[in-house]
Amino acid sequence: MKKVLTTPIKNEDIENINVGDVVYLDGYLITCRDVAHRRLIELGRELPVDLNGLAIFHAGPIVAKDDNGKWKMVSIGPTTSMRMEKFEKEFIKQTGVKLIIGKGGMGPETVEGCKNDKALHAVFPGGCAVLAATEVEEIERVEWQDLGMPESLWVSRVKNFGPLIISIDTKGNNLFEKNKAIFNEKKVAIVEDICKQVKFIK
Repeated sequence: MKKVLTTPIKNEDIENINVGDVVYLDGYLITCRDVAHRRLIELGRELPVDLNGLAIFHAGPIVAKDDNGKWKMVSIGPTTSMRMEKFEKEFIKQTGVKLIIGKGGMGPETVEGCKNDKALHAVFPGGCAVLAATEVEEIERVEWQDLGMPESLWVSRVKNFGPLIISIDTKGNNLFEKNKAIFNEKKVAIVEDICKQVKFIK
């Protein structure tokens, strides 16, 4: 059955979602990346958007105005989540955000934050930025425009936003780290076999 998370997301909505699950998002999605994280955590500036129960996207979108002067999402692809690793644990604690979407995995600090304060990290497939834009129903407003288009907080309503692959769940599981361990274990025997077959090159 298709799993859809609808904002505001509650703890009970995500407690039975596990790494590797695929979910979709309905409701509010706010772009929030490097500088917004730094302003909150390092500079102590209050965010202009209440993120409690909502979802953020580590993304730098391309946005334009239509003929009526309304903002329209042109492209919205994920940026590398690991850049926010040193901020994310405290960010989750302070904001109450429940779903963090980005590219690639995140580390132990984010895992701890998701476990302690009940949140998820999910991966949006790379190369699908234009598709993602079609899942944005409306851009309601934009905050901190002084940061420029990529770093501004774009407050959007989305429908069936996804697919989103859960990489960190509320139980402390990390899909990327789990897969790394499996791959590294398999790699030893494979490398040994390859070295035997190409030893004549040395």
